[in-house]
Amino acid sequence: MDDENSLIAQRREKLEALQARGANPFGRAFETSGTIAEVREKFADDAALRAAGRITAHRDMGKSHFVDLRDSTGRMQVYIHAKEVGAEVIELFKLVDLGDFIGVEGTCFLTKTGEPTLKVHKLELLGKSLRPLPEKWHGLQDVEARYRQRYLDLVTNEQSRSVFEKRIAIVREIRRFMESHGFLEVETPMLQAVAGGAAAEPFRTHHKALGLELYLRIAPELYLKRLLVGGFNKVFELNRNFRNEGISRKHNPEFTMLEAYWAYADFEKVADLVEEMICHLAQSVCGSLQVEHRDAEGNVTRTLNLTRPWRRARYRDLIREIDPEWFNYTSEKRRERCAELGVEINPRMADYEVTQQVFEKLVEEKTFDPLFVTHCPKELVPLAKQNSEDDSLVDVYELIINGQEISPGYSELNDPTTQRQRLLEQAGEETQKLDEEFLLALEHGMPSAGGFGLGVDRLTMLLTGAESIRDVILFPLLKPKR
Repeated sequence: MDDENSLIAQRREKLEALQARGANPFGRAFETSGTIAEVREKFADDAALRAAGRITAHRDMGKSHFVDLRDSTGRMQVYIHAKEVGAEVIELFKLVDLGDFIGVEGTCFLTKTGEPTLKVHKLELLGKSLRPLPEKWHGLQDVEARYRQRYLDLVTNEQSRSVFEKRIAIVREIRRFMESHGFLEVETPMLQAVAGGAAAEPFRTHHKALGLELYLRIAPELYLKRLLVGGFNKVFELNRNFRNEGISRKHNPEFTMLEAYWAYADFEKVADLVEEMICHLAQSVCGSLQVEHRDAEGNVTRTLNLTRPWRRARYRDLIREIDPEWFNYTSEKRRERCAELGVEINPRMADYEVTQQVFEKLVEEKTFDPLFVTHCPKELVPLAKQNSEDDSLVDVYELIINGQEISPGYSELNDPTTQRQRLLEQAGEETQKLDEEFLLALEHGMPSAGGFGLGVDRLTMLLTGAESIRDVILFPLLKPKR
């Protein structure tokens, strides 16, 4: 810490020295010939180009200096010599540190080693760094520091920057894919009077002017379905949801979801759409349907196989693969089997919740390659349409990849009477949780439809091999640092 404080003190002294010379250490607008990658593409002998970036390497040769400039697109070497820029600029440059931003104008040439380089004629200071960057080759070793100071992680860790570049590409390609299939992107409220569309604990807030208790949405579902009532046949929203629940490797209280509804379709058609979309994303963003997952040392631990068609299996059949007699047991016997199978349960759990716990621990968490789990118990999905052959089931899928649910999809319930009954069962005695406005809309008639959600954070995890959701969210929620 003393060494760091000493370096900070030295940089502040240089700042004062620059200001004393009348220089502006924090610069102004600087016109460039493009990003550094674009400047490199335009490189040609004796061409005049302008580039700007952060100094990440400096080789001092006395009267001449070789400097590496970087931005998010790449690196460019620049050559600074006293006879080109003048003694005064060289003196100013001596007060520049690694991590500072500069802008340069110069002509292109190749060094003896064949390195494309800009010979600088003009130089401007654009931003002084008062703190040293983490050591170049190792970056931030403290995992929590990487999350708290993501900006330093991005500067020093090319792998981390690559993950977020892929995330950006994934979001962009999702929009293109959905629009190419005729879906319209819409926006629905994030502040809601009733937190509906999922079973989750919401964040609460208060609107002073209207005197209203409001919630940050846990899902956009009930508003998107209003749009089906209003005549939009294909809609999607790509935005944030908020749930006031635990934080884990797979959960962040604020997360990004794609949610879409398709009039006159069903859960099987939207499953086909989601399968096609994820394969398209893997191919376009990762370049392959085989996605390697690596450990911290870069060794391949397993390879995700997204080759179509993906397996589809019924919920109960998957449970029977764990225990063929499961659905013949009494409630008491199932609880005994949980102990034998090493599955922890709560004594207050309903029978379907016990079965779901077995599913989550012994099916979901152990499934790596894509699996559509279909025809789930109706208690698990109150907004889905009942199966015509077995009314204890609903026509749904849950897509599991990489040990976690990536996407749920339903044949949507559009019977307002049954929907009210299901929501009442979900709300229990808290009938104020019913979204009467949604039920009113449903009574005006909603077409049969298929709908799905897709967790963008988890999707990014599986397509980049990230082990934690915090590795794919630029600024995950953390406890305040003490």
